[in-house]
Amino acid sequence: MSFAKRAQLSMPVKILFIGDIVGKPGRQALSRELHRLVDRHVIDVIIANGENAAGGFGLTEEVARELFSHGIHLLTGGNHIWDKKEQLPLIFRDRRIIRPANYPAGAPGTGSSILTTPGGIKVGVLNLEGRVFMKTLECPFLVADREIERLRQETPIIFVDFHAEATSEKSALGWYLDGRISALVGTHTHVQTADERILTNGTAFLTDAGMTGSFDSVIGMGKEETIHRFLTQLPAKFEVAKKDIRLNAVVIGVDETSGMAVSIERINISC
Repeated sequence: MSFAKRAQLSMPVKILFIGDIVGKPGRQALSRELHRLVDRHVIDVIIANGENAAGGFGLTEEVARELFSHGIHLLTGGNHIWDKKEQLPLIFRDRRIIRPANYPAGAPGTGSSILTTPGGIKVGVLNLEGRVFMKTLECPFLVADREIERLRQETPIIFVDFHAEATSEKSALGWYLDGRISALVGTHTHVQTADERILTNGTAFLTDAGMTGSFDSVIGMGKEETIHRFLTQLPAKFEVAKKDIRLNAVVIGVDETSGMAVSIERINISC
């Protein structure tokens, strides 16, 4: 459907957000399913969390290029975005890759970006990282205040990837930002939650988008080595699991004028 036709029908802007891509199996799932998803849901913007896309830990320039070739418009990060240290100067040259905005000053990269759809609609994207059971970073609530004020000068449509461990922290930030952003979707746990909803003032919320990778695994990694580590408390080399591949994502419809969500739908596809 053309963008002119969409405007005549007053159709919402459709954002597809893909849960943490884990290694080569996750990337293969995208190559098989992404175009069908885009066509089925009439997607305008594709965002994905890519912090585990290269071998299960981190991101490389080569892997980022592969993901963009599938049609992804922007990659968000999290605590593992730094794991391929030798690649940091390369990947953060690309403005289509962002990392959590609440890392201290001096960290490479940027924490937010603005995309423009083929129809000329601007979509702001903000990446934040939680602090409960994670690193001590700048306050994601206060950093969100600052970043959202700046993004709203250009567009009312703002999507937030909140990379956090605690469901309570994700829920609290969702309510804190309700009515100021289009959507807040959590990442990091690799387990898709079933609590998608639109909050009181119009912000779409999902505690965790889940992951795109092997589900015959422990959150994407081999079962045996993970169990061994829990049993012995000894270091273990994790390998990306390869069976039962699924794609977890969420589709959010947003009113172009108000920036508020009008729909939210979880996606869980067996690949």
